[in-house]
Amino acid sequence: MALKSTNKVETNVYEIEFDASKEVFDAAIEKVYRKEVKKINIPGFRKGKAPRSIIEKMYGKGVFYEDAINEIIPDAYEAAVKESGLKVVSRPEFDVVTIDDNGVVLKAKFTVKPEVALKEYVGLKARKEAKEVTDDDVNNEIESVRARNGRMVEVTERAVENGDLAVIDYEGFCDGVAFDGGKAEKYSLAIGSGSFIPGFEEQIIGHNIGESFDITVKFPEEYHSADLAGKDAIFKIVLHEIKKNELPALDDEFAKDVSEFDTFDEYKADVKAKLEKKSEKEAENSVEEQIINALIENLEAEIPEVMFENEAENFVRDYDSRLRMQGLDLNTYCKYTGQTLESLREQFKPMAERQVKTRLALEKIVELENLVASDEEADAEYENLAKAYNMPVDEVKKFVDVEAIKADLCVKKAVDFVKENAKVTKARKKKAATTEAAE
Repeated sequence: MALKSTNKVETNVYEIEFDASKEVFDAAIEKVYRKEVKKINIPGFRKGKAPRSIIEKMYGKGVFYEDAINEIIPDAYEAAVKESGLKVVSRPEFDVVTIDDNGVVLKAKFTVKPEVALKEYVGLKARKEAKEVTDDDVNNEIESVRARNGRMVEVTERAVENGDLAVIDYEGFCDGVAFDGGKAEKYSLAIGSGSFIPGFEEQIIGHNIGESFDITVKFPEEYHSADLAGKDAIFKIVLHEIKKNELPALDDEFAKDVSEFDTFDEYKADVKAKLEKKSEKEAENSVEEQIINALIENLEAEIPEVMFENEAENFVRDYDSRLRMQGLDLNTYCKYTGQTLESLREQFKPMAERQVKTRLALEKIVELENLVASDEEADAEYENLAKAYNMPVDEVKKFVDVEAIKADLCVKKAVDFVKENAKVTKARKKKAATTEAAE
């Protein structure tokens, strides 16, 4: 099997001719014959026992050609593409050029990665803004943890207040007629959650356990049920219980319950440290995003549409995998959301375009800066993947080619290179402030 010629037919589209020797083609024909002869009836021979020469004489010499060509194409095409050095990004279109006593000559047409240029990638400008962590930020985080560790207790000595949990029966009426979906018993409603129609929860406030009362609301014009949209409604309410979230005291015992610290002061200091670390990480991510945006702006390439389509399909497959981890699948998701696979692909298209452009820019930097990944680095990455997927390293190596691992590592190095050589202006962003203090 050998590459015969490589021809550029249009931008990013190539045709290659490659052949398979007579020996290779004859071996493929013999393999197909042995598989297909079991299905062939020839007068004078038991089923499956007719010689190949007899079958070819009866049905023509080329009776097994098509299947034989399909048999040899994968290996022959792969070898030819490797020899050509082209980076294919689309499914090939195959055609037979010749079949004769010397073997078979095939032609494949496909799209390749584009030629890429970068106007600039060293000294890119970015602004790093780390938000200042205030006492309010720390207190709000602690209050959030405190709320999650509260316990619901029954309230009997007062009326409903905002923030309570009201256990109610309700039934809704429009024009004096009860409507579907407007009735429930012993429903636990968090007052102030905004989960019901505007005005509903507010009218529960001030009522006491055992009361029966009416509230009047107006359905929003954009309400999902066209029969109720924009209409006035009366809900008959019975209030059964009032509950509130009793919060723990902010003391050393609280710190011991929610953290590894023995004192509240230690816990509070740790909360602040973690918020500052989070703020710093967000600032770093923002810098990287700015740099990637700059790279994309400096990218010069005629990118084939098929590359965007392929990447959008990768996003769809990844989304399907994540849905399956939650017990769903893509078809069920589309059914419930009213989407189609095509609309989902379109939804992912902008992200796919950005991903493709980013990868092309970074691969160009790998080439220009001669960035390489060592065998040791590849082995370490295999170890990381094995831990992440809870698989033996040898199993991971069966699914992920070492060259693909090294290519990804080089791209990461390209990101590091651009960040290290960027011109980053640092600033500390003060919360709710109109000015920023430069560091």
